[in-house]
Amino acid sequence: MKNYAFFLIMLCSSFLFNRCQKDELVKISQNEEDGYVILTLLPEDSQTPILFSVDNTNKTGAIFFETSEGKSWLKGEPFEIYSGSNNFQGVWKNEERTVYIRFQENNGKCVFRFEANPADGIYKWGMNIAASEDEYFTGLFERVVDGDQKESWREGISEGMDLRGQEVDMIIKPTLSLYCPFYLSSLGYGLFIDGYWPGHYDICKSNPDLVSIEFEGSSLSGVIYTSDTPAEIVKAHSLHVGPTIVPPKWAFLPWRWRDNHTNLDTYYDNTPAGAPYNSMVVEDILMMGALDIPCSVYWVDRPWAVGTHGYADFEWDPDRFPEAEKMIEWIHSKDIKFLLWIAPWVTGDMKTIAEQKGYSLPMKNTHHNVDSSNAALLDFTNPDACEWWQINGIEKMLKQGVNGFKLDRAEETVPETRNIVLHDGRTSREVRNEYPVLYVKTVHESCKKIHGDDFVLIPRAGYTGSSRYSGFWGGDIGSPPEGLRAAIIAVQRSSILGFPIWGSDIGGYWQGDLDREICARWLAFGCFNPIMEFGPTEDRAPWNMDTEPRYDTTLIAIWRLYAKIHTSLADYSHNLAKEANKTGMPIVRPLFLEFPEQKECWNDWQTFLYGPDVLVSAIWQKGTTKQSVYLPAGCKWRDAWNTNMVFDGGQYLEVETPVYKIPFFLRENSEIELGNLRRLYMESFKLANEIPDLQKLETIYFNEN
Repeated sequence: MKNYAFFLIMLCSSFLFNRCQKDELVKISQNEEDGYVILTLLPEDSQTPILFSVDNTNKTGAIFFETSEGKSWLKGEPFEIYSGSNNFQGVWKNEERTVYIRFQENNGKCVFRFEANPADGIYKWGMNIAASEDEYFTGLFERVVDGDQKESWREGISEGMDLRGQEVDMIIKPTLSLYCPFYLSSLGYGLFIDGYWPGHYDICKSNPDLVSIEFEGSSLSGVIYTSDTPAEIVKAHSLHVGPTIVPPKWAFLPWRWRDNHTNLDTYYDNTPAGAPYNSMVVEDILMMGALDIPCSVYWVDRPWAVGTHGYADFEWDPDRFPEAEKMIEWIHSKDIKFLLWIAPWVTGDMKTIAEQKGYSLPMKNTHHNVDSSNAALLDFTNPDACEWWQINGIEKMLKQGVNGFKLDRAEETVPETRNIVLHDGRTSREVRNEYPVLYVKTVHESCKKIHGDDFVLIPRAGYTGSSRYSGFWGGDIGSPPEGLRAAIIAVQRSSILGFPIWGSDIGGYWQGDLDREICARWLAFGCFNPIMEFGPTEDRAPWNMDTEPRYDTTLIAIWRLYAKIHTSLADYSHNLAKEANKTGMPIVRPLFLEFPEQKECWNDWQTFLYGPDVLVSAIWQKGTTKQSVYLPAGCKWRDAWNTNMVFDGGQYLEVETPVYKIPFFLRENSEIELGNLRRLYMESFKLANEIPDLQKLETIYFNEN
């Protein structure tokens, strides 16, 4: 870890009084100029003190609460101190309030709480924590930078895993919307804020020497984790907010989906579609089968139901999906699980019922024209509303054979005001960040009831506690090279935050700018995500692109190659999910989690570990023909593409990277066996050149029955 002695020198020079002995948890001082209180937390198992410091640049203190009259910074001598080696309480009094600052340490976790009596009128608390010159911070959210999500894949973006120099509003935003108020510092601590009120982080932007944090609410509490090993901090946090769910093994096999499933009269090659089910579903499954592309999960997105937004009353649209229940049975007969899109609002007759029964709350308008005029947003703090929706919606579909759900739209529909009060008495602003947690928890209860542990949920929004119920997909991410870049960062950030079961829309989501080279690179990257889900490719498939070559042999071959590799890793991935549940260690691991003493491992965010044994160096830039890969010191690494080649760690290696090839290495003595990958690609390319006869396939699978 990096040297913190500079701050100890500063601290000692600023002491006016010191009421604590060095075997105590917290030391107190004041700055000379303003009398602002400075607190130094001295964790038992860490060499790193944590300094709640004044901001001399902006003339502010270390801890404050805020009322309508402004900020009140903690200052002056405490009225009382209760102190020990693993606990501290300081009490400050003025004419209006008594302020309590508490710390309690146990097994590498220090719980803190700031509160005042009376609490009336307090709507925010905050603090400043000292930062060193080269301190590294990561966590907080999956996107690269705050603001409009498109900023995370803007052309020329330079920000990476390190959040230093950024500001982050801790309130979930569409659609890259995994958030958790936890960050990891390279100085040997992690800080987590309890609760769901919105907050704000200034990570050394306004003042390069400080991390400034503030959260709404009448009190502020959280946990500070300390360890000389960042992995131990991440593990402790993951278990604190989890433990994370362990999906069934089939979730770690390849997925396929489209954004819109139109039921056409013909397949892509103009063969008449004579099957009794949706033509695009049938085409996908027949083609993947003929091309030997592994697929174990198929999901259908909206619109799939009748009525408004194609999502009314949990009733299948018979024109788009004729004989839907039999279609699900047919999909199951191919040993493929079936997932379905849902939202936290209802339309059609269910909207009327929800409003009549008081099960809904006002809805924030969305860019999809979903609002209170045509949909009712459910109040998941109301147990009756949850039960009604579960019985009449979720469980109805589960009993038809649905194996899980894609949970959309929880991050963009909840108002952010304090003027709306929900069933449990809290305002919608306080519930705003928790709403996705309540949503997925409600669905999880029904899935558990109907299917036991044999189901999967993947929302795009999540906050503290979500990982107990589901995996996640990385939002409606952009398709340009920088979109893939954002996904490479997102999977690692999500792992740090305690969301280890994650996947992104391979190729990006937004239509009109699909780049085939980037899509190929994304397939390779997606292979080494826990969830490998391919789609929507502008509602098309690689055998039916909208420009030449319309039948893309290379892309089909690359899809098959990485779907095969991902399938070979399914047992490995499933065991890693069990490890994440038990120990908190994530599946995807930034290099610094395993090798924190090597500075290269903090700097190279394109290279990461998939579990302990697979090192992957993702490619996101177009035209890349060579990639410089850092192999961490301390072990030997075997080239997965040429298993006769073994390299010592502690060096950079330049790797040739034709479009089908992602550089990846296996830790020597690993038990992973993937076979001859060059041969697998050539086999895939040859097979892709043999265009399947859909009419013949349809006859085999349908007409003969």
